[in-house]
Amino acid sequence: MSDSIERLYEGVHRARDCDPAISRTAKLMAGGIAKMAKKVGEEAVEVGLDAVKGDRSAVIAESADLIYNLVVLWAASGITPEEIWAEMGRRERMMGLAEKMPKQNAKPLFAAMSASR
Repeated sequence: MSDSIERLYEGVHRARDCDPAISRTAKLMAGGIAKMAKKVGEEAVEVGLDAVKGDRSAVIAESADLIYNLVVLWAASGITPEEIWAEMGRRERMMGLAEKMPKQNAKPLFAAMSASR
């Protein structure tokens, strides 16, 4: 998967100097960071709404749109996929994988949080 994102990132860099009239990437970049950030937000909301509706195929399609727009924003911000992977690795070393069960000593904390609701 990271290879796909890295290829997308390279493609975004190649497309950024194309004619905005024919390249969606060039058009997004010409719109500036605010426009790109807005597109990331819009796509994230669409993914969430489609998930709530239970529309699996729409979640897949909108997720691909979200990843595309996020990569465009990274490129425009001078952020590389490698920097993202490094941060993810740092977090994994600190907290473990997201699917990992909480540590034994964390159970009382979760129980207290549930009881206070």
